Amino acid sequence: MVITGGTGILGSVIASYLAGEGASVVILGRRREAGEALVNEIRRKGGEALFLETDVMDADRLTQNRDEILARYGRIDVLLNAAGGNMSGANIPPEKTFFDLDMNQFDQVVRLNLTGSVLPTQIFLQPMVQQKKGVILNFSSMAAFRPMTRVVGYAAAKAGVTNFTQFLATEVAIKFGEGIRVNAVAPGFFLTEQNRELLTNPDGSYTKRGQDVIRQTPFKRLGRPEELCGTIHYLVSDASAFVTGSTITVDGGFNVFAM
Repeated sequence: MVITGGTGILGSVIASYLAGEGASVVILGRRREAGEALVNEIRRKGGEALFLETDVMDADRLTQNRDEILARYGRIDVLLNAAGGNMSGANIPPEKTFFDLDMNQFDQVVRLNLTGSVLPTQIFLQPMVQQKKGVILNFSSMAAFRPMTRVVGYAAAKAGVTNFTQFLATEVAIKFGEGIRVNAVAPGFFLTEQNRELLTNPDGSYTKRGQDVIRQTPFKRLGRPEELCGTIHYLVSDASAFVTGSTITVDGGFNVFAM
């Protein structure tokens, strides 16, 4: 099982959980120190894990990663495309307008979140096709379902991830058979280092943005990273053998809230 972006808060929790459930987990990321620390923690608990440094927009590096994984484990059964992120210039805060959008950062955010899912899939899908079995699991977002204020670059990219998930599910099933499935998970609002300052104040209270999120979340709280794990376990296991092309929300009801 391969996880890109595996050193992030959500990725590391998911990697630890799946390793605890018996999966051999390969963590791909840019932060070697964090990746190796996570591997050591997983191994300390009796799990099997490996860290490989990568760049999800570098085909040569990803191909090298794939070959190292195959040499060690012999197969690749699951790819979780959890790498992603945002940049301030790809946002439009209240005090700015669309004309202030930094197109260079917009492009970088789209590439990281969208191309950074498509390219690893292209490379790690190949052994799945050869073994006629495998699972691709992409990471979408609440921003894929409705155009939220501010996050124009991130939202555009995640909408693309959802569309790509649906496209690829059909493409691989028709051309390579039912053994390969492609789905996505769409987390709601989970507190991470990336959004902590956006959603919370230093004293832990909610910012205006955080208050808006809570107001539109029927559960009236942010998600806990471990609350993603059960849905992901389902989607990567044979329990979801007849599920493909789906994007499943884990959001405390945010996406269905209307008034």
